[in-house]
Amino acid sequence: MRNDISRRQFLVMSGVGAFAMSVPGCITMGGKKITGQNAAGKPNVIVILADDLGHADVGFNGCKDIPTPNIDSLAKNGVRCSNGYVSHPFCSPTRAGLLTGRYQQRFGHECNPAWLPEDTNVGLPLNQVTVAQVMRDAGYVTGAIGKWHLGAAPCFHPNERGFTEYLGFLGGGHMYMPGDKGGVEYTVPVLRNKQPVEQKEYMTDLLSSEAASFITRHKDKPFFLYLAYNAVHTPLQAPEKYLNRFKHIADEKRRTYAAMNSAMDDGIGLVLKALRDNGIEENTMVWFFSDNGGPPANVAPTNNSPFRGHKGNVYEGGIHVPFVVQWKGGLPRGKVYDEPVISLDVFATAAALAGAKVPESHKLDGVDILPYLSGERKGVPHDVLHWRSGGSGGKWAVRQGRYKLVKDGTAVELFDLVDDVGETKDLGAEKPDIVKQLQKLHDAWNAELIEPLWQNPKRAVKKAGRK
Repeated sequence: MRNDISRRQFLVMSGVGAFAMSVPGCITMGGKKITGQNAAGKPNVIVILADDLGHADVGFNGCKDIPTPNIDSLAKNGVRCSNGYVSHPFCSPTRAGLLTGRYQQRFGHECNPAWLPEDTNVGLPLNQVTVAQVMRDAGYVTGAIGKWHLGAAPCFHPNERGFTEYLGFLGGGHMYMPGDKGGVEYTVPVLRNKQPVEQKEYMTDLLSSEAASFITRHKDKPFFLYLAYNAVHTPLQAPEKYLNRFKHIADEKRRTYAAMNSAMDDGIGLVLKALRDNGIEENTMVWFFSDNGGPPANVAPTNNSPFRGHKGNVYEGGIHVPFVVQWKGGLPRGKVYDEPVISLDVFATAAALAGAKVPESHKLDGVDILPYLSGERKGVPHDVLHWRSGGSGGKWAVRQGRYKLVKDGTAVELFDLVDDVGETKDLGAEKPDIVKQLQKLHDAWNAELIEPLWQNPKRAVKKAGRK
């Protein structure tokens, strides 16, 4: 499909339904009237990204001790992708892939950037086009809210990468409570566009309120909103109003984590309410997923069940995340889609929905998954998916169909993800032909990549005698 097709052509080709403009503020798809149409006749797109959320820490994936009714409503009213992946097992590289629609290893963004406001080389390379730029050029108002983590120098600022509006912090995290002390990166001022503003409330609440405000302010225009929570990333901090909901959880860390997750769920509820109150819910596509799996237990009490591993691994626990897409005006409600999809698909799907033109030089790895989710297109969106962390000599994985070849240590292992989603039984000795086939696929893909442009920042070493 061409990247510059019109919305009418897209809807016809994808089979979402017959499209006809009727009266201002209303369209018809497949005989169903869709309300809340903006003046440009284009659907809105919201991408909600959680940070370090465990796979089993949402209700639609079986969580019992942390209610997430608003997140669950997205699955109830949209499509739950049971094989939803991100393109990397930790923070910044995933975000680089999400915003460019490309495997981030192609352009060297394979590690987290250090907090270096003076370094114009450590951040999302300036030669990469972002989905925000493409959507803005298609007539969308573009907003980014929350965690950036794609470079601290002025040239990497969201306003320089296609976002019309920004409120958030440029680093890899932030203290949640106003005035709390921490490292420089976690206590930098919150910015509205490029101007510092005072943080007066719990960070998650601040980001949620700003998202609801953005929706209300731009309800009559097509918009693309990237809401990147730092919840539930450490530090584990939550105010009493959320902690009081979980007095029944004995473990203090799990109780705080639950409170943080509940605050994010409340915030997503506020976003969905803003869509309903402004009459644009049916005309808005909402994505929700985590940037990677939950971290290990010594960092945070997350639950990645039923998967092996955690954040940082290319086992399922590091890359297989809660993943839902809701578009009441164009997708089935309550559907489970089982074929593998990946966060790289956001760019291509949003661009197709907007009738946006992607530069020919910007070769997307993601695909438009809307016709697959709607059931109008058969087959699979991706024949093969790849992962790499740490350069050509680091960890890697490749999945084709039911089989996944993994190198997350010294050995290369083969798993059947249909029969063994927990990656407990290495089938390499039993199926050498499949190992050879997947190894060949990985080697060919790896040959297209470059080495990381920088390395992960080293943790500060505590001096003896200090806590």
